[in-house]
Amino acid sequence: MKHISVIVPTFNQSSYLSACLDSIWFQEWPAIEIIVVNDGSDDATRDVLDSYVKAVGLDRVSYAKNYNEKTDFIERFEHRRYPPEGRKLRIIHNPENRGLGAALNTGFRAASGEFCTFIASDDVLLPSAMGSLATALEEESADFAYADMHIVDDTGRIMRRFSLPDYSFENAFCNWYLCGICKLYRRELHKRVGYYDEKIKPQDHDMYLRFAMSGARFIHIPKVLANVRIHDGEREVDNHTPGNWNTLYEQSSRLVKKARRWLENRE
Repeated sequence: MKHISVIVPTFNQSSYLSACLDSIWFQEWPAIEIIVVNDGSDDATRDVLDSYVKAVGLDRVSYAKNYNEKTDFIERFEHRRYPPEGRKLRIIHNPENRGLGAALNTGFRAASGEFCTFIASDDVLLPSAMGSLATALEEESADFAYADMHIVDDTGRIMRRFSLPDYSFENAFCNWYLCGICKLYRRELHKRVGYYDEKIKPQDHDMYLRFAMSGARFIHIPKVLANVRIHDGEREVDNHTPGNWNTLYEQSSRLVKKARRWLENRE
């Protein structure tokens, strides 16, 4: 059974962070390492993380288990809220905001799982996400697995399904970047290709394009396995602030052109 490392880079998204971490903790996969990189947040993120660590160690819950006729009493079963088996939580605090690329590299360099991924701290994984993606990697001898998503609003309501194309280099990288939000891949790819480029905005687009150009085998899972949140106004952070949109689109467009030229030269 492969261990999975999930990196959670976070900057000023304290309102969503606990739900994101819960969605990882309660995955239907037995061995998961969670690495949170607090990238110099100046909101309540540190307090939220401190409370989360405390809850993981102390919180208990119960459910009605048996009706005892002799005592006319409903007996309850108490257990830990966060089952500790197969879970490891590590929190890294950057003293200042260094940007998403640097936060990702901090997390992935600390990772120990054979499979790895990252999730934005305002998004949520569905319970079967890691299991479905990991199974595909193992059974299909793939290096990178990706799945479909629901786009949800700030309250969690579903706005639309985002169905991605089955993999070909052209589908995933030459039309637009269409594979890298809900994903899982072999950590050894970083040994082959390196880590995220900290000088650009579309770090994942560039990283996964380099994976593909190095010969990594991709597979698409046509299931919704994550909820990806969109925001309105002040909650937008990092790459998706209004001031970064133009740069993000410009740099991603360059990467699409790079993919097209690379494919043309191979044909």
